[in-house]
Amino acid sequence: MFYETDENDHGLRHDPFKAIVSPRPIGWIGTLSSDGTPNLAPYSYFNAIGDGPKMVMFASDGRKDTVTNAEATGEFSASLASRVHAEKVNASSVDAPAHIDEFQYAGLTAAPGKLISAPHVREAFSALECRVVDIFRPRTLSGGQSGYILVIGQVVGIHIDPSIIADGKIDMVKAAPLARLGYRDYSDGALTFEMTRPTWDEDEQGAS
Repeated sequence: MFYETDENDHGLRHDPFKAIVSPRPIGWIGTLSSDGTPNLAPYSYFNAIGDGPKMVMFASDGRKDTVTNAEATGEFSASLASRVHAEKVNASSVDAPAHIDEFQYAGLTAAPGKLISAPHVREAFSALECRVVDIFRPRTLSGGQSGYILVIGQVVGIHIDPSIIADGKIDMVKAAPLARLGYRDYSDGALTFEMTRPTWDEDEQGAS
């Protein structure tokens, strides 16, 4: 099958786009409002941009409290959402009023940052402390603006729970990071396998 996205006439019961662009890591974003209220929300439009310098991004469907707070304070945290915390990740996604502390609502602890004021999830196996470097709405082909707001942050500090470290690296089975699939489906990173990137051999290629 093939369909053009302008019409989005795919003929399926549900839009398959999010299922195709998957799995997507979940950014468990922590912020602090200008009046000092902690805020926590999961974002599945989240990823690393690069590591020189270390930068991450998340995209919000419209101006939500997380974006407002990140813009006002210039800071946010991104805690690692793991399988063991799945229910609490889901609880923190509640569309609550701005004065509600989602850390408390989800039964989590708001841990203060070392370098930023924005809190992170103490129970998480890892967390990134980030300072905002850019916030914008991407442009569309028609020249308009997307309804999504992109927030880019530079990572200035990283927390890691020693319990997930084995043989000098993070044990992905222990960390079991949550990923968003399509629809209401999720997965975790507990089932892993390794592959080594191939090395190009000019002599070998020339002989074939």
